[in-house]
Amino acid sequence: MAKTILVVGHKNPDNDSISSAVGYAYLKTQMVAREGRAHEVEYVPARLGKMPPESAWILEQNGIAAPRVIKHVHVRVRDVMTPDPVSISADDTMLQAGRLLKKHNVRSLAVEDADGRFLGLISTRAIAERYISATDALEEGDPASSMAVASSLIDSLNQKVSELMATNVFVLDEEDLVKDSVEDLIASELREGIVLDDDGRAIGIVTRSDVTTYPKRQVILVDHNETLQAAPGIEDADVVEIIDHHRIADVSTANPIQFLNLPLGSTATIITLEFRRHSIEIPPPIAAVLLSAIMTDTVILKSPTATDIDREQAEYLGAIIGRDVTEFGLEVFKTRGGENNMSAKDLVEADSKEFHSGDDTLLIAQRETVDLAGVMEREAEIRAHLRKLIADRGYAMVLLMVTDIMAEGSQFIIEGNTRIAEKAFGIEVQPEGGNWMPGVLSRKKQVAARILN
Repeated sequence: MAKTILVVGHKNPDNDSISSAVGYAYLKTQMVAREGRAHEVEYVPARLGKMPPESAWILEQNGIAAPRVIKHVHVRVRDVMTPDPVSISADDTMLQAGRLLKKHNVRSLAVEDADGRFLGLISTRAIAERYISATDALEEGDPASSMAVASSLIDSLNQKVSELMATNVFVLDEEDLVKDSVEDLIASELREGIVLDDDGRAIGIVTRSDVTTYPKRQVILVDHNETLQAAPGIEDADVVEIIDHHRIADVSTANPIQFLNLPLGSTATIITLEFRRHSIEIPPPIAAVLLSAIMTDTVILKSPTATDIDREQAEYLGAIIGRDVTEFGLEVFKTRGGENNMSAKDLVEADSKEFHSGDDTLLIAQRETVDLAGVMEREAEIRAHLRKLIADRGYAMVLLMVTDIMAEGSQFIIEGNTRIAEKAFGIEVQPEGGNWMPGVLSRKKQVAARILN
């Protein structure tokens, strides 16, 4: 059975986070296939939330499945269970049970009814206890008692499994966290727990040893390296690679790993370079996905984070799909739709990231648009949601950058401790109308970096 390695971006995923997970999972899959190890490992793109409209559009246009939604990277019961336990009918005999236990070299069998639903467990322990109970009548040197014991044991072979099966079995769900199940399983009377599906059928079996020493889930982080932005449970996971273009933060690993962090405009640019470094051909659908991420993360190569390397890789990908990169980028942005149809929550939180500044936690959100005036008509509604975020989550400050792609600047809407922004940018924060910041397009380089510094 191939081990699974998740390739996952940050919380509140943007297009670069989604596209990088898709692109890098494809690259790693091709690399292990070339090495003849495709049967050993499976790279699965994942995401920590709803996809942006442009991501959904570009994936659908190119026939690529959306990354798997995950809520955490804690070890689950399904990660440690033995799947598809050997089963036996409740009407079968103990002789048949013994033969199955020996044939499959297992300690327990799942007992099923005629419809395949789980009824209980029959184990080598039950057989041993039946044998011991039969010998209670044995008296040393008494032929009659010996015959009685032998007869009892022979009779036991023809007993129905249902007569000896254990029904007080600890039941688990495959999505349960192992850390939440350890104590209950160890305290259970039996040595095993059973995993059932929604129809009551046994799909796995878990032993005490499975939950006392278990492997961590393996993950590759793309487009982030900060625990605040990572999947819950990241501290318990085995991070095997990081591909990123942000500041180096606080994700730690137990072993040396490949940590590829380059000061470029997009993680997708780095992944494109990796395709070329390993001489792996980029098929047009993957090229379109990666190019869309470069275009959105660099605001069609206008952002100060955009480098000559980003431009070179964008042109390389554009040649693969036969498109002008600027024209393609505008098409991608247009798929986001109008802000009038979005809730204030989605408008603010769809692309938002938390940052630590001393003892404070800040939220910096960004909405890139071609209709700044339309967004600002909803200013009162937006500010109300910013204040709600501060009340609910304890942020010191929330800043929404409404970035006008065509005018190449951002309108700042700020709530909370506005002195943080005033000190960082030398401005007087306006409680109405916001602050126009010409040339400010990059959250990472022009906003977060100044605040955190």
